[in-house]
Amino acid sequence: MPGPRRAATARPGRGPGAGAPAGGRRRASHSLEAVLTAAVALLDEAGEQALTFRALAARLGGGVGSVYWYVSGKDELLDRAADHVLTGVLADSEKLLGHEDPIEDLRALAVTLFDATVDRPWLGAYFMRSPGDEQPNQLLFFERMGQQAMRLGLPPKQTFDAVSAVLGFVIGTAADLGQQPPQEVLDGSVSRDDYVARYADAWRAMDPATYPFLHFILDEFAVHDDREQFRAGLDLLLAGLRLQAGG
Repeated sequence: MPGPRRAATARPGRGPGAGAPAGGRRRASHSLEAVLTAAVALLDEAGEQALTFRALAARLGGGVGSVYWYVSGKDELLDRAADHVLTGVLADSEKLLGHEDPIEDLRALAVTLFDATVDRPWLGAYFMRSPGDEQPNQLLFFERMGQQAMRLGLPPKQTFDAVSAVLGFVIGTAADLGQQPPQEVLDGSVSRDDYVARYADAWRAMDPATYPFLHFILDEFAVHDDREQFRAGLDLLLAGLRLQAGG
């Protein structure tokens, strides 16, 4: 599965009963919600490199120290920002559940997560990285997927493997498609279709005896839609899961 990849560690001064930080610094005037919303906006605009405490404080209209009231460092900030995005994913996916067929509910969850992640290339790297106090929404999403998989009646290992496979496919595909396109596509000097056609022409010139697969799928590659291809791959994965569950 995509995580957990490291153990969550308790941080002093972060609990409900925690007092003021050392040195008597006064509590920040903005909320954790405001901090995370601003952090996500910076990440969406220019990626992880744009998220510095100085840039975040400037956007919030306060000092750097005010951000440290809520998080101990950039790693925690990234984990919490990723989890903040999952608040919306949980809300959106909840409206789509309730099918008699658990495979349909799994598909709805997977597509909702994919749509949120493909538009945020940074998100995949922090999904379920620390599924504890810092990422409760992601743990809830994992639980929600698991509950649908449990309806298939598979034993624990196969159920765990199934949820992990679906999550891995969603996060991996979204992260791949979310990579920044070449500069010539970004600046509009070359369209996406022309960029793909360039590769198709290059493949067409290759020896079909050496590359029979490339020549076999060339016409499909030249006109494919990435999101449709994701859904097709997801359907193949879920069809295999249905067979494993016996129908």
